[in-house]
Amino acid sequence: MHLRELRIGCVGGGTGLPSLLGGLKINPWLTLNAVVTMFDSGGSSGQLRDELGVLPPGDVLKCALALARNEGEARRVLLSRLPMLEHHARLAGHTGGNLLLSMMEQYSGDFVAAVDGLRALLGCRGRVWPVSTEPASICAEYSDGTETRGEVEVDAGQSRGRQVRRVWLEPQVSIHHAVAEAIRGFDAVVIGPGSFFTSLMPPLLVRGVKEALAEVRGPVILIANLLTEGRGMAGFTAADAVAWVSRAIDRPVDVVIANTGRPSDEALARYASEHKEPLEPGALGRDIELVLGRFWCTDIARHDRRRLSFAVWSVLSQRLLHDQQALREVQRAL
Repeated sequence: MHLRELRIGCVGGGTGLPSLLGGLKINPWLTLNAVVTMFDSGGSSGQLRDELGVLPPGDVLKCALALARNEGEARRVLLSRLPMLEHHARLAGHTGGNLLLSMMEQYSGDFVAAVDGLRALLGCRGRVWPVSTEPASICAEYSDGTETRGEVEVDAGQSRGRQVRRVWLEPQVSIHHAVAEAIRGFDAVVIGPGSFFTSLMPPLLVRGVKEALAEVRGPVILIANLLTEGRGMAGFTAADAVAWVSRAIDRPVDVVIANTGRPSDEALARYASEHKEPLEPGALGRDIELVLGRFWCTDIARHDRRRLSFAVWSVLSQRLLHDQQALREVQRAL
């Protein structure tokens, strides 16, 4: 086996993608690229988007912090929320990092340049790419025919028991040209973990993403979530997630990484009271490799960074390094 640096794209947003990046960044054989959803409508990001007309900075900021040279200190400073100030009440509640990134965007007039500036400032090990710099919102149609718009509203609807039947972006937006070029150079793509309909699906729905992914020769890896996300996702499995993702990107998912670990009975009962159940693999196709492991190691539903990063590296090395060695041996024999 010949070791080489692998250029990996990690797609998603929310809290799941930064956790994955934080675990993978310690691997010297990986060049990381976060392709981040840009359709957040809640919290500080949503407010800045509405009030200042900037792109929502929150998901990009968290990914940059995860890749920072000194992640702990960077998070402590840039995720602190500003207190109420007598003459600047509108700034209260925003994180310092969100304001900094929004200010850099307004100063440069280019969100990608602002993200690159933040990356340089933090000494990030890897790149962070906003999947699109055009404003849009995630929309959903439920099984009862009703529709809703906005990240918060889509999540709330399915949490209340409405099953999502279809999701789309409104207006339809295009992938940033630099991001499309970066994706074409990836050796493999990792999708997830994260809120399925509002963090994982939106970047896959951007016009041009599936065309860029079609040129990735390596595997598409889906990291299954630990839990379903409310009554509307009752019975949802990793196999269902694969079907949604495959339809969106118009190519198969090659590998699913799924959890076998369970927390205490008390923790499970607490999540059950929120209508959240452990997400099962389901009936995956025979061509999909299923990688199982204990990734849920505490009472909080969060993938263990170290275990997940080793699982991803195991898949990547087997698929991209061992296979290449075998190919070279065949070529020499011919």
